[in-house]
Amino acid sequence: MNPNNPSVVAQPETTLQRDAQKLEKRLLRQVGQAVADFALIEPGDKVMVCVSGGKDSYGMLDMLMRYQRLHGAPRFELVAVNLDQKQPGFPAHVLPEYLAKLGVPFHIETKDTYSVVKQQVPEGKTMCSLCSRLRRGILHRVATELGCNKIALGHHRDDMLQTFFLNFFYAGKLKGMPPKAVSDKGDHVIIRPLAHVAEADLIRWAELQAFPIIPCTLCGSQENLQRQQMGQMLRDWQTRFPGRIESMATALKNVVPSHFMDPQAFDFASVKATGVADPELGDTAFDPVDYPDSYQKVPLPLIPIHVSAMNSGNIGQAAGPSAETLNAPALAALQGE
Repeated sequence: MNPNNPSVVAQPETTLQRDAQKLEKRLLRQVGQAVADFALIEPGDKVMVCVSGGKDSYGMLDMLMRYQRLHGAPRFELVAVNLDQKQPGFPAHVLPEYLAKLGVPFHIETKDTYSVVKQQVPEGKTMCSLCSRLRRGILHRVATELGCNKIALGHHRDDMLQTFFLNFFYAGKLKGMPPKAVSDKGDHVIIRPLAHVAEADLIRWAELQAFPIIPCTLCGSQENLQRQQMGQMLRDWQTRFPGRIESMATALKNVVPSHFMDPQAFDFASVKATGVADPELGDTAFDPVDYPDSYQKVPLPLIPIHVSAMNSGNIGQAAGPSAETLNAPALAALQGE
């Protein structure tokens, strides 16, 4: 066992070091690729890195600090920010001690949103939506006070796919989680540097780095049930058909509006026969695919599904409520509000 992290099983030192180096290079390459693909960081930026104490935000901060030191990277500033919401049992000393040891500029904002949420949300109801809205408002204010023009969030590739399927199944939208967006008030740019990073790699990196993880269940509230189901669905698919998540993530970057049914996204009225072949706008419904070697090209067996199960959302093991049963805050959360 690793004495600093019992979850890391002892391996020959050279093997462990080699694996850690490969993972570090992959994570850094993927973060750098996201920065380049979506123009996430530009010279002169001051980026507020939101650190919750979870594996994703720790990994994001770590990789951004490493990226900042790379030769040829744009010159930019980082400031790590944590919001202490006064949840019962929150270890308030952990993050200040860790961030001070890193030597990164940081700010701890203390606001008792926990009591507000407990007062406003009926017993037994999920607190996540209101808590998220309060947290977001506070963090945007702090970003302004610190002079930050960009806010970095730790959502990774799997989060983005889960959001896509949440909107697809429950909100009737082909809408994902953008790697870069303007805040609601238009005063900050939100960036997600982990857009290309797999959650499994972040889990492994957190183990190797022995990050001081703070549990996310201190408030006693359950994580969004539908998001849990989407995560399990993706993991099941990846287990049965290795390479499927990679294929779906690639699909998010290859959108063909002419082959959907949204007249606001594509001008169907302008489609006329020209007598000239057009491989992009032609009537090819399914393009030949070059699958990665790891992808198992096995057809998915057809599984009979009762209509009532579809109406209730009880497909397979995913027993989520239908869109009709979701309240307004839940729908807003699903839509990324």
